[in-house]
Amino acid sequence: MGDVEDVRGVTAGDAGAVGPVGTGPAQGADRPPTDAAPPTPPEARGRKGPGTALFVALGVLVLLAGGFALVAARHHSQPSQAIRVSGIPSSVSTPLAALMALAPVPTKPAPDFTLVDQSGHTMSLSDFRGSAVVLSFMDTHCTDICPIVSQEFVDAYHDLGPAASRTVFVAVNVNQYHAAVADVATFSHAHQLDTIPNWHFFTGSTTDLQAVWANYGIAVQAPNPNADIIHSSVTYFIDPAGNERYLADPSVDHTASGASFLPAGQLTSWGRGISLVSRSLLG
Repeated sequence: MGDVEDVRGVTAGDAGAVGPVGTGPAQGADRPPTDAAPPTPPEARGRKGPGTALFVALGVLVLLAGGFALVAARHHSQPSQAIRVSGIPSSVSTPLAALMALAPVPTKPAPDFTLVDQSGHTMSLSDFRGSAVVLSFMDTHCTDICPIVSQEFVDAYHDLGPAASRTVFVAVNVNQYHAAVADVATFSHAHQLDTIPNWHFFTGSTTDLQAVWANYGIAVQAPNPNADIIHSSVTYFIDPAGNERYLADPSVDHTASGASFLPAGQLTSWGRGISLVSRSLLG
């Protein structure tokens, strides 16, 4: 994007506002995410908002409120940052887990899907059995959080060392208006994701994409081709057996002019955290 109740029976809505309400406050292509919600008990996992919200459109606010509600519906809420979440890999420090809003999720099969990647190859998530999978959702025209997550993926790949050959980085497109193979290929190249050998940016028909968003609790608001895409931003960690194991909550800060950034230390820490969690799944 993002703990026990399942929402996989929910179907995606119309193209203008699709997917069930997501695993966290939706984040837009050129809009900052919302402020943090108050701490919640471990039974109702919520997303950590990185900055002051600039969304002013009522429709966006409605989406964000609904998106936050589904976080608790699909996965439990992250406890206070002062408390270490039970079940976090021992290699991940408490401060790093708090930065990532990292939490375990019920171990169950990740919903499978079949889409086309940036090289034009039709593949399924289940094709990656035997490898750890880091799964995210990105907008091909995003200039906000998606480039930040992209850099974290590149950093994580370089940090993995020998484990990189058994770790797959995956993103699913959330922009149905720019869903051609050329769109995901262009984004991958622009953000150096194509330097990761096991990188796959998947796209497909609007119907197929909406089904994946729904299965993973991703909220998407895409009213028209010229509007900003508002979407949940979460990262799933899937083990070699194809089971969901952890969920992380990417965050971003903004300058006074609205440009997105993450302090260099946090960016490096995120990459390190992704690699540590991935290694833990490989045993």
